[in-house]
Amino acid sequence: MKPYVILNAAMTLDGKIATHTGSSEISGKEDLKRVHRLRRECDAIMVGINTVLIDNPRLTIHKIKADKSENPTRIVVDSKARTPPNSRILNKEAPTIIAISKSAPKERIRKLSQKAKIITTGNKKVNLKKLMAELKKMGIKKLMLEGGSTLNFSMLKEGLVDEVRVAIAPMIVGGVKAKTLVGGQGIPYMKDAIKLQLKKYHTLGKDLILEYKVLKAQK
Repeated sequence: MKPYVILNAAMTLDGKIATHTGSSEISGKEDLKRVHRLRRECDAIMVGINTVLIDNPRLTIHKIKADKSENPTRIVVDSKARTPPNSRILNKEAPTIIAISKSAPKERIRKLSQKAKIITTGNKKVNLKKLMAELKKMGIKKLMLEGGSTLNFSMLKEGLVDEVRVAIAPMIVGGVKAKTLVGGQGIPYMKDAIKLQLKKYHTLGKDLILEYKVLKAQK
């Protein structure tokens, strides 16, 4: 039991979602509107703590016309409860859930609990499978994953992603330390790679949009 999960991202032709400095302005205007339409379709948006610390996102619908009530619930996977209390993701524009582990400091939990709902799973790291089950129980049926490379890998490895949608921008940045769409430990052998099936593709402005169904995930 889990929400239907769509991993959505914009990347360069060489698979980077940010440069080595953290610059991540990749999507064109048309793609940004597509992303916000997708946000409106979903019950929740999920990111990792690094995205919050680096980008300080709002994770609301603001590139298209939408009522405040249409903003999805915002979820941060934050094992150590490092989300700054003044983060924009904790504003009053939409509800926020902070997913933590049992290793998170109590004082940080106390401060965050004043602005967000806290879900605890896992001992040292958030147990993503249990988190997804909890979110499903809360009525979250469709979840948009806007994770960084580490969270993307973890969700795919656990078999928790149903679709992958990417916008490929006509640019190349390179950089051995630049973040790729999927990072983490990685899968050692190609035979064990997570299999995808192409569902749709189209151009949008200068970008190429690809939509895949996830067929098999590494256990």
